Amino acid sequence: MVCLNPRLMFISKRICGGCKRDIGYGNYLGCMGTFFHPECFCCRACGYPITEHEFSLSGRDPYHKSCFKELNHPKCEVCHQFIPTNAAGLIEYRCHPFWTQKYCPSHEHDNTARCCSCERLESWNARFYSLEDGRSLCLECMESAIMDTGDCQPLYHSIRDFYEGMNMRLDQQIPMLLVERQALNEAIVGEKNGLHHMPETRGLCLSEEQTVTSIRKRPRIGGHRLVGMRTQPQKLIRRCEVTAILVLYGLPRLLTGAILAHELMHGWLRLKGYHNLNPEVEEGICQVLSHMWLETEVMPVDKSMPSTSAASSSSSSSSSKKGVKSDVENKLGEFFLHQIAHDASLAYGGGYRAAQVAVNNYGLRSTLDHIRLTGNFPL
Repeated sequence: MVCLNPRLMFISKRICGGCKRDIGYGNYLGCMGTFFHPECFCCRACGYPITEHEFSLSGRDPYHKSCFKELNHPKCEVCHQFIPTNAAGLIEYRCHPFWTQKYCPSHEHDNTARCCSCERLESWNARFYSLEDGRSLCLECMESAIMDTGDCQPLYHSIRDFYEGMNMRLDQQIPMLLVERQALNEAIVGEKNGLHHMPETRGLCLSEEQTVTSIRKRPRIGGHRLVGMRTQPQKLIRRCEVTAILVLYGLPRLLTGAILAHELMHGWLRLKGYHNLNPEVEEGICQVLSHMWLETEVMPVDKSMPSTSAASSSSSSSSSKKGVKSDVENKLGEFFLHQIAHDASLAYGGGYRAAQVAVNNYGLRSTLDHIRLTGNFPL
């Protein structure tokens, strides 16, 4: 903390440290051996004159005390207050590893809503939408959210085309339904086998015959809630190894597509006779396909470069069908790629990384052939 030294006198041939002109006769300020006109002694942060008796100094740069605090003390991006210090006098905050959203630790326990898609916390000046099954959705994820089964059909068919482009055609017509959280959880209970990602499963490749309640008509916006959704029970008959694919409604297009690509790989494995795989192998290779599909949607395609992966032919064939994505949607896609690559779970995260190494070293087809013969990834 530094104090100003105001004086009134005539100074001959002395230059103001701010405007570089003679100070002459009148009020002046002295600081660290330099003199200023009062209106020239300005805060480095806001640019306004410092009129208080006390101010802060960083090197030779002066600041208002409030500006200096704001510059060096982070504000919470949820409540927009200065993040409080802990008992040791240190500033303690939480920070999302991808979005770098800084917030007070208390917001993890005070019922602050978290987006079910991108995981960001709800800011006090940007209200989230509440889905009818209790989940929350931020405005950016809401922009491309898919709300009912009919709306999802074009995306589902484009992902089946993606598989066909990699010579992994699915000959059977597998039903696909968008469902609420409760319907998905009930379907999981009805399955005899299967590993499901915690804390919440967002997709399921169904093997058993069940009656599932699907979203027939998308909800409408009512304030900051989505209301008026229409559902219908649907009897799913088991005509092959796969009965249906279920996905949570209300997720952005790219996340919905990533889930569909993952669950379709489960279906492909079952239909092609890959049975009794351990979770790390099956979930890992399914995550690789999900990641590959996302890459074709998010990463730019350089037509001057030679094709280097099994996904390149599918990418080029489907790229003409895609519209131009907003920066918001591209950033969401990068986040979903980040989530797959950095998943901490043994089956989904560890399995993905082992599968990715195998695919990078031997190619997707050779990796799948090795899994069929040995039940494991090639070393």
